[in-house]
Amino acid sequence: MQSESIYRARDEEPGPLADVRVVDLTIARAGPTCVRQLADMGAQVIQVGQPGRPDLGGSDSNNLHRGKRSALIDLKHPDGLRAFGRLIDGADILVENFRSDVKHRLSIDYPTLSARHPRLIYASLSGFGQEGPYANRPGLDQVIQGMAGLMSVTGPPGTGPWRAGIAISDTASGTFLTQGILAALYSRERTGRGQWVHTSLLEAMVNMMDFQAVRWLVDGVVPGQRGNDHPTLFPMGAFATQDGLINLAVLDGWLRFAEAIGLPELGDDPRFSTLEARLKNREALRGLVEDALSQRTTAHWIEVFAAADLPCGPILSMDEVFADPQVQQLQLTRPVTHEERGRLDLLRHPVTWSDTPSSVSGPPPVPGRHTREVLLEAGLTAAEVDRWLESGAIAEAPINPNRRQT
Repeated sequence: MQSESIYRARDEEPGPLADVRVVDLTIARAGPTCVRQLADMGAQVIQVGQPGRPDLGGSDSNNLHRGKRSALIDLKHPDGLRAFGRLIDGADILVENFRSDVKHRLSIDYPTLSARHPRLIYASLSGFGQEGPYANRPGLDQVIQGMAGLMSVTGPPGTGPWRAGIAISDTASGTFLTQGILAALYSRERTGRGQWVHTSLLEAMVNMMDFQAVRWLVDGVVPGQRGNDHPTLFPMGAFATQDGLINLAVLDGWLRFAEAIGLPELGDDPRFSTLEARLKNREALRGLVEDALSQRTTAHWIEVFAAADLPCGPILSMDEVFADPQVQQLQLTRPVTHEERGRLDLLRHPVTWSDTPSSVSGPPPVPGRHTREVLLEAGLTAAEVDRWLESGAIAEAPINPNRRQT
């Protein structure tokens, strides 16, 4: 009898952050990426939105905001600020991604809230950091890709800068902030105090440049574009086959590779016998490799290279990704049911715990659906909630949801 997969859905079990409460002030992509990870680890998330300021819609929002409850609170209204303070009193973590000065103008900055709630972990994500000449500028992914050097090394040589195909600085900064929050939670277990944790798209993206950044810092080399080739190893990149392309990497298996493509004589050819020689004679070697690979299909070569223990793989479109048998084995999606949109298949968190699993605990919330619920839980009376709804300090549905964000 086949054993149950270690990747099976366990959404009904409590996650590692099951007793943690998060107040989420984030919008767009980077901040919600952080909070989504906390929600997937089991944290109880209250998303606080502005009644008249809609966030991203569509599939992106469905994936970023799943597993949360939603309250609409006007932080510029005195009673809205009071309602928000009551939510903070019961929270472990606050996450915000305003420009650096906005939280101070709203009187919800770290010193103010920490004085009220010393155990609070206050997490901030901005475009450029909390201080410096660009601190109050708006920042978004492609701008940061350019400023962090990513676009200068992406794309074919001599073609000018190219953006990466995903919002990498959003994802990176959100993930780094999650790591910081988890470390702050661990620290609070020792000290009893929360702290301010912050990062930015720019900090995260420069850090993600990693290998290319230290080529400049340590070696004094300004990296350029290499297209689909690895900048310092060859053959490593995308190569044409009979029916398409294959990604492959020859690291310590040069002789095995030469044998696998039917050209064992290349193993002893002085033009290619060392890594340095292969880099120097890159284009001559590329021609020989692609001539050999063009004789057979991508599927054939994947079998051959896998048998030779050489890293390789096809280049798939998104529909092909989710049809791939290994992706299916990993069970990377989870279905949820949204009250307005029906069934949604969303990405699960990519880390698996044996005892306290992550989960996709539910669909994204309808904005404002839980305003009354979470404020009553926070200790407000029904009369206070009704009065603040009447005054516009809080709302149970967006105000003018079709208004364009400014």
